[in-house]
Amino acid sequence: MTYAETLNYLYAQLPMFHRVGPPAFKKDLTNTLALARHLGDPHTKFPSVHIGGTNGKGSVSHILAAICQAAGLKTGLYVSPHYRDFRERIKINGNYIPRKAVVEFVSSNRRKMEEVQPSFFELCVAMAFDHFARERVDVAIVEVGLGGRLDSTNIITPELSVITNISYDHMNMLGDTLTLIAGEKAGIIKPGVPVVIGETHPESAPVFLEKARSTGSEIVFADQHTVVTPVRETIQERSIRTFYQVTRDGKIWMNDLELEAGGPFQEKNLATALQAWDKMQAIFPNIDENALKAGLKNLKQLTRFMGRWEVIGSSPTILCDSAHNEAGIAIAFDRINNWPHRKLHIVTGFVNDKPAEKVLSLFPKEASYYFAKADIPRGLDARELAQQAAALGLAGRAYSSVKNALKAAVSKASSDDLVVVIGSIFVVAEVIPDPRRA
Repeated sequence: MTYAETLNYLYAQLPMFHRVGPPAFKKDLTNTLALARHLGDPHTKFPSVHIGGTNGKGSVSHILAAICQAAGLKTGLYVSPHYRDFRERIKINGNYIPRKAVVEFVSSNRRKMEEVQPSFFELCVAMAFDHFARERVDVAIVEVGLGGRLDSTNIITPELSVITNISYDHMNMLGDTLTLIAGEKAGIIKPGVPVVIGETHPESAPVFLEKARSTGSEIVFADQHTVVTPVRETIQERSIRTFYQVTRDGKIWMNDLELEAGGPFQEKNLATALQAWDKMQAIFPNIDENALKAGLKNLKQLTRFMGRWEVIGSSPTILCDSAHNEAGIAIAFDRINNWPHRKLHIVTGFVNDKPAEKVLSLFPKEASYYFAKADIPRGLDARELAQQAAALGLAGRAYSSVKNALKAAVSKASSDDLVVVIGSIFVVAEVIPDPRRA
């Protein structure tokens, strides 16, 4: 098979969560373990760091991968979902898994795939771990896909577990209280493996403490030790750079730490990553302060980090962000409302298996709206979304595609207006530039 034929086969045969939603979610690890056994248990052949949470786990994963790369470690990175090319999920030192490797993996294991009938995500996890093992990475940074306890990535026993935070998302699968959601996320805490928790919350903290006690795992809450405060933000050729003051245990540790990324959520993500970096220094070689600074300063160059608080145009400024749940949207608009602009134009869309009303209630009423359906089966119809938004006082029109919605927003905006694309990663994916070098 060619690469294109291989992709067509995978998309046609395997249920994909980001396309069809909950029906693709497998509530056990049976398929992943069966594939791993068939492949010779590749997940046991490299050290790893496992990162879960509701928001920020992708950012923290990329930050830690960049630090490891800057330290000279051959670094695997597994993240999900993808924006433009599914190979974004599987990278080594920022390079996507080669097309040839994808074709060979599917061709060699097709009979086993047809026997096991994995989901697309289960297959991607198996492919990633096989690739990392074959390429003998020094470390793999592995992002949880959904939840934790039953997520396919949870077959690994990492050197460190990280849980960024807990918020309401995927409640139809993870539970409708923060305590229940925390219980699912806590499933990545393994016996004797230290764990870093990004944020202390009265409902989730007891769950994590009890889980760590039962597994004999050292536990630390990042926000109890590290505070990261933005000092200034610059935009250079559409690249956002943010400079932070870092306070650790009540003392100023660094005054101008540079991160090649922006956004109101990165201070919390960076605090979590710094606490994880503390633990990783004792486990992996050369992850010193120089590697930390170099990794953060060159985050996008090293890892191809994208889709989060990304500027893709000027005059008017076009800002894209993948915030999609209540916590992420609330934080995003708190900063957007203070971004210098004359008028705000918002291009947005949602998936149809999550209630949109609560999230829409957080959108500013004074903006002009351009509603669109992402080009996936589970995308929410744009006209239905427009009706839901109108009931909440959000005025706008429905468009036939995300690109047409963005085109309309830009045509109606003045040079000093701000156009924001937000609401779903799948909406953002249709308009951000493709960073592929492969």
